Amino acid sequence: MTHVRHGDFAAAWIISDRVLRERSGRPCWHLPRHEQYIWDGTPLEGAHVLVRCYHGLGDTIQFARYAPLLKSVAKSVAFWAQPAAIPLLRTVRGIDRLLPLHDGAPDVAYDVDVEIMELPHVFRSTLDTLPRTVPYIDVPPIDLAGSLPSSPFRIGLFWGTGDWDDRRAIPASLTAMLADLPGVQLCMVRRDYAAAGRPAHVVEAPHDDDLFGTARVMRGLDLVISADSMPAHLAGALGLPVWVLLHADPDWRWMIDRDDSPWYPSMRLFRQRTPGSWREVVDRVAVALHHMVANR
Repeated sequence: MTHVRHGDFAAAWIISDRVLRERSGRPCWHLPRHEQYIWDGTPLEGAHVLVRCYHGLGDTIQFARYAPLLKSVAKSVAFWAQPAAIPLLRTVRGIDRLLPLHDGAPDVAYDVDVEIMELPHVFRSTLDTLPRTVPYIDVPPIDLAGSLPSSPFRIGLFWGTGDWDDRRAIPASLTAMLADLPGVQLCMVRRDYAAAGRPAHVVEAPHDDDLFGTARVMRGLDLVISADSMPAHLAGALGLPVWVLLHADPDWRWMIDRDDSPWYPSMRLFRQRTPGSWREVVDRVAVALHHMVANR
C-alpha cells in the first residue's frame, strides 16, 4: 500500500508476487467474500476467464476498465458482478458474458478466475500503463430541462457514503455555501440520500432509481461533486467533470499529495488538510466553483 500510495506500482507487484507464492494452495473460502484472494498466478492468455466482483460497486466500476485489455489476451471474459452493476457493465467493451453475483458457485465454466481488483497486479500496471481511457462506461443522457428548475450550471451532489468508513461522509449542511453561488443549482441524484433528509438547498432530479438511471442523470449535469464513494467512480468512468472530497487519510487509490487521479482524467481531488475538518475543504471547493462558473 505504501508503494502504491507513492505511485511505485512496480515495487508493489514484487511484494504481491511474494505473497502470491506464500499463499499458494492455502484455502480462503472461509473468509468474507471481500477478503478472499482468487488469482493463483495462472496466465490468462488464451483462457476462458471468470472475473469475480467481490468488493463494492465503486470497485467494480473502477476496475471494469480492464475488460478490453483482458479480452485482448483471453479467449473469453465473463464477469460475475453485482446485479445493480450489470446494466452499466453491458456498455463496457470486452465482456462476453455477465452473470449476477450470488452466494454459491458461478454458473459458468472457466479456466482461470480472478478477483476484479487483482487485475492491476495481473497486468503489472504502472502509472504509465494503467488503462485510463474514458469513458469506458457509456449511457445516453437524460434531458433534465423539463424536470428541474432552469439553471445555467447544474451540479450533482453526493455527500453520503457507505457505513464501513463514516469519516468519508460530508456534512450535508456545509454544502449550503455552494448553493449560494449565483447560477448554481445543486441536485440530489439518488433517492436513497433522501432517507437521511434532503437539505432545502438541494433539488431532486427525478429518474429511475438505479445505477443506470443515476449515470443517465449524471450525463445531463455540468459537474459532479462527491464524497469518496461509488458515485465518484461512476462519474469518472463516464468521463464527466467530477470533484471528490477526501478525508485526511484516504484510501490507497487516491495516493498522496495529488489533486488529480491517474485513474480518472476528468477528476479533481480536494483533501482535508486537518483530520475531520470538512469546512475548509468545502471553502476551497466554493472558491474553485466560483472560478469555474465565472469562466464559462
